[in-house]
Amino acid sequence: MARMLLLSILLISAVSLQAGEDKKVLIVVSNMIDMGDPEKHEARNDLFEVAPPFHVFLSHGYAVDFVSPQGGEVFFMREPLGIASYTIKYEGFLEKTANTLSPDQVNPDDYWGVFTGGGYGVMFDVASDTRVQSIIADIYESGGVVGAGGHGSASIVNVTLSDGEYLVKGKKVAGFPNSTETSKPWAKNGTLLPFLIESQLNKHGAIAQNKENLADKHEVVVDQRIVSTMFLPSAALVAKEMINLAPELSLE
Repeated sequence: MARMLLLSILLISAVSLQAGEDKKVLIVVSNMIDMGDPEKHEARNDLFEVAPPFHVFLSHGYAVDFVSPQGGEVFFMREPLGIASYTIKYEGFLEKTANTLSPDQVNPDDYWGVFTGGGYGVMFDVASDTRVQSIIADIYESGGVVGAGGHGSASIVNVTLSDGEYLVKGKKVAGFPNSTETSKPWAKNGTLLPFLIESQLNKHGAIAQNKENLADKHEVVVDQRIVSTMFLPSAALVAKEMINLAPELSLE
């Protein structure tokens, strides 16, 4: 009986170790603080679009790494509330984001999923970083899941796959509409931005989804292993929908 119990414990430990090795998610963040203009318009990562997904992944047993174009510390807008406060106090969120990986330190084979939250900074550095783009493409082409919240969809609009096609081509992808960008002062009515997400999605063959054509602007859009939302409160739901797809993956 004791021998059988010991074997059972060893088997469970081995399975748990394997699961821990396989269950890994990469979160992409920006190194930007402002948009580089004289008025220094806000470009930090949006805490409410990064911290809740991080918590969701952890609470489902997945290890999480962070990557940014430059590596090292990244910065956030908004004061911590709710889940953001919890994950900062109890789950090591700030410790992780103070020491993000650089793209050269990331092996895409280690991850079943990659998520990018919002904040305008993603549009300025992540969207043009070919190393980050390559990581996202590799994870997707290995059967992984790609997630984005808010302006985080800017991280995937320019990603090209090994066949030369854009990742977003032919897929429904949520992101901020042109009408919002050009009517708000956040980026001087869009004039500070390197591109408009809706226009870039459509230019690269996606079917852009936003409050103009969604019945509910909080909706999470799932299409061919791309999970996205345009609205901040749904970022955590994107993480959960990514997890819902994870059991279908081969993580060998």
